[in-house]
This record gives sequence, structure tokens and C-alpha cells, in this order.
Amino acid sequence: MTALAAVWTLASASQLAADQKDPRLERLFDRLQTVESSINAQGVTNAIWLIWLEHENPQVVERMYSGMDALRRGNHYLALAIFDDLIARVPDYAEAWNKRATVHYLMGNFSDSLQDIEETLALEPRHFGALEGRGLIFGELGLSEEEIEAYEAALAVNPHLQGARSKLEALLGESEHI
Repeated sequence: MTALAAVWTLASASQLAADQKDPRLERLFDRLQTVESSINAQGVTNAIWLIWLEHENPQVVERMYSGMDALRRGNHYLALAIFDDLIARVPDYAEAWNKRATVHYLMGNFSDSLQDIEETLALEPRHFGALEGRGLIFGELGLSEEEIEAYEAALAVNPHLQGARSKLEALLGESEHI
């Protein structure tokens, strides 16, 4: 069995729990620290994202995918309404907070996005997507030190985030020239 197949099997195992509380996440996060192949790292990362999207209530999952579809289509107001509703119904669902943070970011509502990122991280401190998103916002706000810290935190959890790594290297290169 290949390493990627093993990760997929682990992520696809019976859903004893769901979302950020899922016990399968521990092994996947451990695996992120040791996997060397970028293909296998992407498989582990994808498995984590899939688990974060899960929920024991199928209606919650259906709403999540509806919100993601609205987001993909660029209908930010509909996506925001859906994620607002999800958060009101299941406030302990970290991925709903993260997706709403994304909508706020795309709408230029950086303060609201940062607040939702904080909620996401309170529920799932290892949420590398939220950590990387925090870096993007700090970059938009011109807060270089905070941006660097955010990317370092994201990479500490998932060292395979190429976007965060590239941005961090560029920022560190700029700071050396100052």
C-alpha cells in the first residue's frame, strides 16, 4: 500500500466523530511533520480538509457545500448568509467560521475576517488555512511582523504550504535589505 493510499484509508475510515474534533486528525497532523514527498503531503493536507468539512448532521454538511458553491461562483452575499446561518446553528463548527472568514476577506472586511479566524483557531488551533489567511490579511494591512509570525505559525503546523513558504521567504528577504 502506498503512503498516499494509507493516508486516504485513514481519512476515509468510519466517521466516529466529525470536523475538528475527529480523532483521525491527530495521526494526519503527525504525518504532515514527517512526510517528505509533495504528493503525499498534498494527500495528507486534502484528507485534513475533508475531515474539517465533515459533520455528524448531513444538513450541516449540505449547507456547508452550498455556501462553498456560492463562494466558488463569486456570490459573496449568499455565501455570507449561509455561513452566518451555519455559525448560528453550530457555533462549534470551526470550518463554518473559517469559510466565513474567507468570504469576509474576499469582500475586504479584514477586521471581520480576523475575528472569524480567531474563532476558527479557538476551535482548531492547528487550522493551517486560518493561520495562512491571517498572514494574507496582515499583508493587506501592511503589518509585516505580524504577517511573518502568521506564516511561521502556519508552516509550523503544515510545513508543506508552498504559498505561505514563498511569502515568508519574500518577507524575510525584504527585511534583510532594510
